[in-house]
Amino acid sequence: ATTRDAELLVHHAAEFLKKEGKAKAFAEFSNPKGRFTYRDLYVMAYDLKGTCLAHGAKKERIGKNFMDEKDADGKAFVKERLEIAKQHGKGWQDYKFENPVTKKVEQKTAYFERVDDVVLVSGAYKKR
Repeated sequence: ATTRDAELLVHHAAEFLKKEGKAKAFAEFSNPKGRFTYRDLYVMAYDLKGTCLAHGAKKERIGKNFMDEKDADGKAFVKERLEIAKQHGKGWQDYKFENPVTKKVEQKTAYFERVDDVVLVSGAYKKR
């Protein structure tokens, strides 16, 4: 999937969240076979303090705080993402994360958008 696909997935997720509410949206975002999983893309949702509210690939992350999580290069990517979302409402970010398909840490480009007190994220792994 492409970064454009990731951006469109987040736009659709934002519309769904606004229309259906948090409980229904978070359940759907966390469903790996649901409408917010496309190819190797999935949606994640965080509150503004860094707690994961929904995750389309790693359910074990839900309910945990990742404000201080760092990628392989030492970048506090969740903190950076939330700061940008608070200031600008949306944005793009590069970081490294384990690809659930390959199980390897790979370069990823993520698009994110703030909806009230929730930040929705989806990212595409960069092709070599």
